[in-house]
Amino acid sequence: MSSVTLLGVAYDAGSSYRRGCAAAPALIRDQLVSSVGNSWSETLVNIADSAVLSDDGDIAPATHEMHRQVASSVTRILATESRPLVLGGDHSITYPIVSAVSRLYAPLTILHIDAHPDLYEEFEGNRYSHACPFARIMEEGLASRLTQVGIRTMTDHQQRQAHRFQAVVIDMLAWSSGDRPIISPDERVYVSIDVDAIDPAFAPGVSHPEPGGLSVREVLSIIQGLRCAVVGADVVECNPEVDPSGITTRVAAKLVKELVAQMHAQSLSRLTRVGKAIRNEAAAH
Repeated sequence: MSSVTLLGVAYDAGSSYRRGCAAAPALIRDQLVSSVGNSWSETLVNIADSAVLSDDGDIAPATHEMHRQVASSVTRILATESRPLVLGGDHSITYPIVSAVSRLYAPLTILHIDAHPDLYEEFEGNRYSHACPFARIMEEGLASRLTQVGIRTMTDHQQRQAHRFQAVVIDMLAWSSGDRPIISPDERVYVSIDVDAIDPAFAPGVSHPEPGGLSVREVLSIIQGLRCAVVGADVVECNPEVDPSGITTRVAAKLVKELVAQMHAQSLSRLTRVGKAIRNEAAAH
């Protein structure tokens, strides 16, 4: 059994502007094993170790089957006591992923890193657009808390939605003033990273590039600073069709590697705490 299992979702029918994200999972996976780098994270976790990471391959669901297939695939991973890390695909896939994860890990906190809040009630007549997943998640009570970081495209409607769901929004103005996400060690956290959270100077290959964003190092620092159980994650919206140099795919793979390392490390920490509690209970008797 591995701590983390990769799943690719080759799906971009939820995109509102430009398609192409469906091609990303296979290319991100290629970068993870490319000889341009190695398999070790910055925190010295070897993701090539089968105890750390396994790979469940890709699915390419039709639109009418997407929610069911994604939720079913994630549920299958959870049943192995591994934790899912899903490669998108567009951001609409997060809703069915979280619907599966929340059944096992409630109450769930979501850490959402993105240029966009993705809180529309509906977008261009579609309630399941990639602009809407966190509205669906919060209105259905699939998460108890939502923290959003890197936002720089807020609208008045989405601001009302953020207030409605009591979301903590650390937009780029607040980030520049020193605000950072606060997550306690006892929270169960799902991390959703839209690559367009990162400034297009570092990651231009996205469908909706928005200047003024986070650096790669700032996103890595958020990931590496987590001291909680990360029970699932996704990295979405990398678009290889507008990434001819491959740098954005490489950035996405870097995020995946550090997420895997963090999820594995916190899993080991949790097991160590459980083991200590069992030994203490045994000694007491």
